[in-house]
Amino acid sequence: MLMLSGTVAASEPITLKQVTSGEFAAERVTGINPIKGTDQYARISADGKRIEEYSFKTGKLTTVLFDVDHTQGEKITSFDGYIMSPDGTRMLISTNRQPIYRRSYKADFYIYTIKSRKLEKLSDGGPQQCPVWSPDGLQVAFVRDNNIFLVKLLYDNAENQVTKDGKFNEVINGIPDWVNEEEFEFNTAMTFNADGTMLCWLRYDEKDVKQYSLQLFKGSNPERKEYAEYPGLYSYKYPKAGTDNSKVSAWSYDIKSHRIQKLQVPIDVDGYMPRIMPTPDADKVLVYTMPRHQDVLNLYAVNPRSTVAHLLLKESVKKYVEEEAVASIKIGNSTILVPSDRDGYMHLYVYNHNGQLLRKVAPGNYDITAVYGMDEATGDIYYQAAALNPHDRQVYVAHKNGRIERLTNQEGWNTAVFSGDCKYFLNSWSNYDTPYVYTTRSNDGKVLATNVDNKALKAKIAQYGWTKKETFSFTTSEGVKLDGWMVKPANFDASKKYPVIMFQYSGPGNQQVINSWNAGSMGNGGAFDEYLAQQGFIVVCVDGRGTGGRGAEFEKCTYLKLGNLESKDQVETALYLGTLPYVDKNNIGIWGWSYGGFNTLMSMSEGRPVFKAGVAVAPPTSYRFYDTIYTERYMRTPQENPTGYDDCPISRASKLNGALLICHGSADDNVHPQNTFEYTEALVQADKDFKENIYTNRNHSIFGGNTRNHLLRQIAEWFEEHLK
Repeated sequence: MLMLSGTVAASEPITLKQVTSGEFAAERVTGINPIKGTDQYARISADGKRIEEYSFKTGKLTTVLFDVDHTQGEKITSFDGYIMSPDGTRMLISTNRQPIYRRSYKADFYIYTIKSRKLEKLSDGGPQQCPVWSPDGLQVAFVRDNNIFLVKLLYDNAENQVTKDGKFNEVINGIPDWVNEEEFEFNTAMTFNADGTMLCWLRYDEKDVKQYSLQLFKGSNPERKEYAEYPGLYSYKYPKAGTDNSKVSAWSYDIKSHRIQKLQVPIDVDGYMPRIMPTPDADKVLVYTMPRHQDVLNLYAVNPRSTVAHLLLKESVKKYVEEEAVASIKIGNSTILVPSDRDGYMHLYVYNHNGQLLRKVAPGNYDITAVYGMDEATGDIYYQAAALNPHDRQVYVAHKNGRIERLTNQEGWNTAVFSGDCKYFLNSWSNYDTPYVYTTRSNDGKVLATNVDNKALKAKIAQYGWTKKETFSFTTSEGVKLDGWMVKPANFDASKKYPVIMFQYSGPGNQQVINSWNAGSMGNGGAFDEYLAQQGFIVVCVDGRGTGGRGAEFEKCTYLKLGNLESKDQVETALYLGTLPYVDKNNIGIWGWSYGGFNTLMSMSEGRPVFKAGVAVAPPTSYRFYDTIYTERYMRTPQENPTGYDDCPISRASKLNGALLICHGSADDNVHPQNTFEYTEALVQADKDFKENIYTNRNHSIFGGNTRNHLLRQIAEWFEEHLK
């Protein structure tokens, strides 16, 4: 290690244990649930014992909605979440949560009546998934073992099984299969209609989807004693690019007559239904559909009783509809807000419930990046946008007459949570060097109170000698302007030459070069990057082509050829850095996780030998191994685009340049360990040296026990060994 001197000697050095233990984590205001139509919100208390109601305006506690120690009927000692009923009189309290995939989980749910403090089990039949309230708060539907059940509160919580064909790895009712949950970012696929007389859901027939098996071992933290002598298998349906998907269909159940019907929603045989949503009209639910290429989004209004569907609106764009646009559609009492990049940037389009376009919101050459809601009484629409520059986010309101107001006043990264009546919002602001500051504001942007300022953390990072991120831009040999940030050692001497570690993610629409406290390789203000800087490295991050915040053309230019332009841009970054007088151009490394791991391998085998070392964590090494929805959105199928798929780290193995460390979790259900096994075999046959770390029973996040600390130490020591 380089000796620490100068200003660093006066500061305390950062340890990896501090980085991985969350010691530098900022205080956050999380779990805020605005109560519909009011200026109140609910959140779990700091000690996890109560659900409390607060005023947005004053920030003060107004009442305790639930206290785990003061209930009538059933008794529980702890809880891990809640779901408020639409009328605000009851809650579903969850306990004993068991994660399944990224967004899905099973839990034991309890019905809690706020006024009487009565707590009662939702069901005695075993853990439940994704419970959904009826609009009047008198019924709850949930999923168990891939089937839907219905509980009626007015009938002594009588439970009725709605579907009976659900079976693991064959048929799923009411919740998405693995690939739909992961790539369309939802975990509930059922809804009541507006008057609660019908229950509607999506059904996934995954019998023809091919199965992937993960091997599980005893391990530790947690220990799986059932695999002490012989490992076990977890086998589940995972459709890889170009293979069969689940066949999805929409269904309804008449609660009074018990009649089940298939809804007549037009869909391609291999198409998608990424959402089923309620509307204020009891005779309409909305079903979204997409073809396999995902370049069209259809919204169908479907009568759950007659089963008849009619096309409400059709969104068709070049190359692909972004998943964020699908997830951000807002359905109001009289309007539907639809994000679209049809004009080259992500803007908002307002439709009525007949599918008629009413207006476009915020025309301009910038992206709207989040939709917070609409006050239908005034027509005001609240949203976040990258209007100042691609690395900044501000909160805005667009009035019905077209006038736009900026509601946040500091450059950096602003997010908002609006009250149920749109009168107030909680603003989170940060920048590269300032941890989150939370303020309560009125809907004209006026600051009413400061909730959290993280001043203690700011003082702490000064004590540990953190240095500021410096931003820069350069133009590549292909004429592309790219932006980045760098962290220099605290004792930086411009007359010396320093080794460089480049971190990147590079995936479609992602951004790492953002003026936010969240910027940095492992979050927490870039604590890991600051650790590396204290070891004498300059840490650099550049967003190349394909990343977000700069409009559709910049983001979608990687279409059909993932990794080609992205790797060129990281190589160009290294070449640019090598021209700086304080950079040792012979000692530049690169690393990344997931897509960042993929692009690390692509960049190290791009052909220009600029990287002396690299680390790829959980990398896809051939997109033939990855799932249908994500991969085909950007690449179409391997049958249609063999050339695009053939250019991958495996095919580039013989061109690998630099010392490589590759790390993977053996139970990664997302990017399968198959990727690393097949890639390292290609390296062996190409006679390329590498080091490989496999983390037992760990998933794509590679954490648990001492795992994350071990992983980051391997990364740091790899660069110590090879770049100095």
